[in-house]
Amino acid sequence: MCGIVGFVGSEPAAPILLDGLERLEYRGYDSAGVAVLSPEGRLQIEKCKGRLAVLRQKLEEQPPMTGCAGIGHTRWATHGEPNDINSHPHVSENGRVAIVHNGIIENYVEIKEFLLHKGVRFRSDTDSEVVAQLLEYYFTAGADIMDAVYQVLERIDGSYALGILCADAPDRFIAARKDAPLLLGYGDGCSFIASDVTAIIRHTRDVSYMEDGEVAVLTKDGIAVYDRLRRPIEKEHHLVDWDVSAAEKGGYAHFMLKEIMEQPEAVRQTVAPRLQGGRVVFEELSLSPAYIKGLSRIFIIACGSSYHVGMLGKYNLEKLMRIPVEVCLASEFRYSDPLIGPDTLAIVISQSGETLDTMAALREAKKRGSHILSIVNVVGSSIARESDDVLYTWAGPEIAVATTKAYSTQLVLLDMLGLYMADILGRVPAEEYAAIVTALEALPDKMGAVLSDVESYQYLASQYFNHDCVFYIGRNLDYALGLEGSLKLKEISYIHSESYAAGELKHGTISLIETGTLVVALATYAPLFDKAVSNIVEVKARGADVVALTTESQRDRMEKIAPNVLTIPDTHPILQPSLGVIPLQLFAYYIALQRGCDIDKPKNLAKSVTVE
Repeated sequence: MCGIVGFVGSEPAAPILLDGLERLEYRGYDSAGVAVLSPEGRLQIEKCKGRLAVLRQKLEEQPPMTGCAGIGHTRWATHGEPNDINSHPHVSENGRVAIVHNGIIENYVEIKEFLLHKGVRFRSDTDSEVVAQLLEYYFTAGADIMDAVYQVLERIDGSYALGILCADAPDRFIAARKDAPLLLGYGDGCSFIASDVTAIIRHTRDVSYMEDGEVAVLTKDGIAVYDRLRRPIEKEHHLVDWDVSAAEKGGYAHFMLKEIMEQPEAVRQTVAPRLQGGRVVFEELSLSPAYIKGLSRIFIIACGSSYHVGMLGKYNLEKLMRIPVEVCLASEFRYSDPLIGPDTLAIVISQSGETLDTMAALREAKKRGSHILSIVNVVGSSIARESDDVLYTWAGPEIAVATTKAYSTQLVLLDMLGLYMADILGRVPAEEYAAIVTALEALPDKMGAVLSDVESYQYLASQYFNHDCVFYIGRNLDYALGLEGSLKLKEISYIHSESYAAGELKHGTISLIETGTLVVALATYAPLFDKAVSNIVEVKARGADVVALTTESQRDRMEKIAPNVLTIPDTHPILQPSLGVIPLQLFAYYIALQRGCDIDKPKNLAKSVTVE
């Protein structure tokens, strides 16, 4: 969940590390630090609690760090409170080894007790410091630094992405990876590591992705990679093909607003290449018609907003394919002894492709014989590499912690997949198929129409930003859509909100509705519009303030019921949530803006969740 960047070359390392860390701020963090190795072999460390600006100021108040090799880190606390001491990098007791670490060392207590009995003194409360101290222990016992690294990796359990500096090797640093993302960057006379390509895109587009158990030695002249047995590996190189400007705000106040506005084009990039001659085409899939026809069940496995995509997908895929679909939280899936096997398809959804809970669930499903089809945005990510099939959303980099365009592209891609498989099964009439394809082609323009006027969202936010509790209600697709709307609000505005299937209100929750309670009522699913109206009447009778979302065709009817009405264009029912989510994103954004929140970097949250 943290960010790592490392550099070795002929230029001063500190400015490059700080620039890289700045581009990793979106991942979420509560402290930051850098370590630079001087030409004389002295480790220079600066780290502190708080934003990167605090670290920059501290560095400006002291003599410049010298040296052309260094590692940097932004930390999201898991073990030990956020403070200066628990910040990374961590340094061994003799000051000769410094490390940065993402992940969790599961057996750190055992290792710490072992080292304490050897007389080692610890400074921090973190699990990560044991790596630095254990490296020193093996290093001073006579091993060279690479021997020490391999001994440490053999001893520790858990997940890690590691950057390691050793004062005895001032022209290089070492990286290692297991169950946490880490990539290698190949520059002209320099080398990099990073948690995310955004950290180094200004310097190189030539990258490769480390696999579990690999160790890399980086110098300015190149990168050598070794497997668990220290055998050399030739890594496959990838060219990053998006522009630097895609990871910059481009004049918008926040990345989140920019990414909301980018959704029509992102969806167009997802949809257009997969529509050919009026047909949905997935040339990248290996799924055979025989396999699809033999499916007994589909599992959709995801976390957070991707889980909400799966909830919508369950309704649509079951309607189209007439096959049971089960949506599972990835964090629960592998502990539930799931009934999954060769005749079940596991659809794994992750924006980053590095979500650790989702990765663990993927491996459990694979172990039980299921075919793994992943929907991810990041090319070459861990989940993509371990899947049997992968569908990329091609949404471009998403920087704001609260997802918008990644959600929208996942959703439309899952709908297209359902239509594709339903056609193979012969369960969608030709006229229905043609209508959905036509609606897919028109979807980006209709999304643009929703985004063309934001004043109504700004106005409603000004009226309701001071509420402490908000309820989202809806039925069928609208219920699943409300889950995402509620999450967006709580993520960035810190307002407590919950989403309920509207029919469940009378079974307990309606007791919480009182005068002035804000209820966001979703009524975009045409077959259940009248039911949605009944639920609005119920909450109004108990004093609720209602903001209703419906389609243009139902505007007149809804305005007779609800005091505040937002509308979206009509489209095919299965695609209606792709339009309906945009008002919910904008409503959350403008409420957070009114409340003065840090919209792109909400407290306690991280973009890529790489710990369980």
